[in-house]
Amino acid sequence: MLYRGLRLAARTAPKLSLYNTSSALRQLPLQFQHVRTYADKIVKVPAMAESISEGTLKQWNKSVGDFVAQDEEIATIETDKIDVAVNSPEAGIIKEFLANEEDTVTVGQDLVRIELGGAPSSDKPAAEGAKEAPKESTPETQPEQKKAPEPKPEESKPAAPPAPAKGETSAAKQPSKPANAAAEAPATLGNREEKRVKMNRMRLRIAERLKQSQNTAASLTTFNEVDMSALMEFRSKYKDEVLKKTGVKLGFMSPFSRACVLAMRDIPVVNASIEGPNGGDTIVYRDYVDISVAVATEKGLVTPVVRNVESLDLVAIEKSISEMGKKARDGKLTIEDMAGGTFTISNGGVFGSMMGTPIINLPQSAVLGLHAIKDRPVAVNGKVEIRPMMYIALTYDHRLLDGREATQFLVKIKEYIEDPRKMLL
Repeated sequence: MLYRGLRLAARTAPKLSLYNTSSALRQLPLQFQHVRTYADKIVKVPAMAESISEGTLKQWNKSVGDFVAQDEEIATIETDKIDVAVNSPEAGIIKEFLANEEDTVTVGQDLVRIELGGAPSSDKPAAEGAKEAPKESTPETQPEQKKAPEPKPEESKPAAPPAPAKGETSAAKQPSKPANAAAEAPATLGNREEKRVKMNRMRLRIAERLKQSQNTAASLTTFNEVDMSALMEFRSKYKDEVLKKTGVKLGFMSPFSRACVLAMRDIPVVNASIEGPNGGDTIVYRDYVDISVAVATEKGLVTPVVRNVESLDLVAIEKSISEMGKKARDGKLTIEDMAGGTFTISNGGVFGSMMGTPIINLPQSAVLGLHAIKDRPVAVNGKVEIRPMMYIALTYDHRLLDGREATQFLVKIKEYIEDPRKMLL
């Protein structure tokens, strides 16, 4: 088809060069012009989520000239919530990148051009060597040129200062010493380099959300301490049996989650939120509990959601938290995994935190902070004993919760954790 088209072009435009095929193609009749791009496929930026329209092209996973299989990942786009993989819709050879790494790209934008068909080359190393060769000629490819002689070590030494003139007093020499000493001083201070790195989209979004929380909520924090002896004994007794039967490692997050659910039955405003214009004029109460679990990743803090915790037992809660944590660390979270959430638990104790005031995850009204377990002397039935103690903190929106309600909520959690049997009643 291309050959017949070129012959037709040659007859209709005899002045065209036979070697200028692209010009010839442009002068083909309309029915032949499609042959120029028939074998190419333009891959566009995929739809990411209803609320996300742009992202940052963080990484090309392939190079120009590489073969890509159908559904193979070509690039990664970073948004303020998740990383989005761009997969090839068909197999082919990558011919051209239409955006650069660190560019801001929008949904539907042309991203890469692929020549359909083809297969991985058997001499790929040679192809890669040709691909990586720079466009500009290197000294090896240029005609032999004479190189300028490199300066000898003696020539690079600073010139010696001129000898003082006759009659120069020692006082005249002194003012030059402090100046020379000041000039030499920085060399003795060590490395003082600075590096500036652009914040990724997730970190920017985290900063924006946290500042919004501080500016919106009337945040206040109340504290309590919990004797972890009973819960640690409970966990030690049953963790091996649970692991053998279910494959789930029993931790402390599931009992605290369950304790929060039970405490919310008596103080439902902890699970509520404020909605409406101008800061909100409506309180939304819920009969379900979706707990956001704070997970630290390399890119920043994310809060995947465990849904309907009120209907789950300890093993199911622990399993869900473990799965969400793994997805977060592997960068596999979806928008749906982080959407919603009615209450947040942040466990800074795993990093050794002794005390802290967590920030509310809007539009939620409260967040529970867990801290490190430390042996401390405490009074037990009139005697001093060493017990494993944990400080817990509840940061709450004082627009919605009063201090009495916040304090009672923490006290109930303390009671459930110090005697886990109460959770069965």
